[in-house]
Amino acid sequence: MAHPAFCGLSHRHLGELIEEVAPRWQARCESGRHVRRRGARQRQAGAGPKYELVLVDRLLVTLVHLRTGPTHDALAVIYEVGSSTIGRAIAEVRPLLADRGFAVPDRPGLRLRTLEDVFAYAAAEGVCLRIDGTETQVRRPQAHRPGRRVFVSGKRKQNTMKTTTISDHRGRLLWSGALRPGRMHDQTAMRTEGVAEQLRQHPTVKAEVDEGYRGLVNEFPYQVGAPPWKPKDIDDAPLTDRYGWREMRRRQSSRRICVEHANAEMRQWRPLQRYAGRREDYGEIHQAIAGLVSDRAARRATCHKPSTELVLVRTAVC
Repeated sequence: MAHPAFCGLSHRHLGELIEEVAPRWQARCESGRHVRRRGARQRQAGAGPKYELVLVDRLLVTLVHLRTGPTHDALAVIYEVGSSTIGRAIAEVRPLLADRGFAVPDRPGLRLRTLEDVFAYAAAEGVCLRIDGTETQVRRPQAHRPGRRVFVSGKRKQNTMKTTTISDHRGRLLWSGALRPGRMHDQTAMRTEGVAEQLRQHPTVKAEVDEGYRGLVNEFPYQVGAPPWKPKDIDDAPLTDRYGWREMRRRQSSRRICVEHANAEMRQWRPLQRYAGRREDYGEIHQAIAGLVSDRAARRATCHKPSTELVLVRTAVC
């Protein structure tokens, strides 16, 4: 199960994740035991029933379930335990992964957890943000329930949950959140999250968006860039105007396509392709997967390094 084809992480990444999660998991277990026994420990450490799955196995079970989406019964057969044990292991480890935040390129140990952290980082490092919304199909709510139509996406004509992704110019994931029902517009989801206030507080931060955020472009024309408006009577316009408009759209799309790559990287994980579980748990699952994707993206090199060293063919004569 530790193979990258099953868990989605390299062996080095998996080892670092175990070192990071182990103290928090141990502290959470001790806190739960203290609440259950209503006092301090009465027996020596190690006494009592033993875990059927150690922390490494619990973490692997959670990663495999998030990456490939097997059922609890299938994982129970592999580990020779009950399906309820698998469910408890996932319920214990998944919140720890969701609370990790997002890794920062070239800043080991630093994590971004809120939208305020992202804009503060962009202002300090001079990063131009790329913002885009993405949707994941979810189960349809039961009939005759209030708010049943709120999940129907006007673009996909399906029941979806909408999230917003922010990346840098190299497609490295910096933040993913603003979980909203699919019927809400992309721009409304970000405004309710407070993106307008962050743009006012950080006037040096710039961002690239698509047509769905035209209102932000009108309000912050010097900070937010979007595709240019289509000229009127484009078919009757001069040839230079038509080619100029298409070239401007192509360049803006080329600057913004990296955030699409970040969304595609998250969709390699099975729950974000089509989520069939409880909608109440989708936010936690999305945060857990996005944090793992940001870890892998932050490891990318910031500049190209040649594979061989340049050697002079002959000595130059001065």
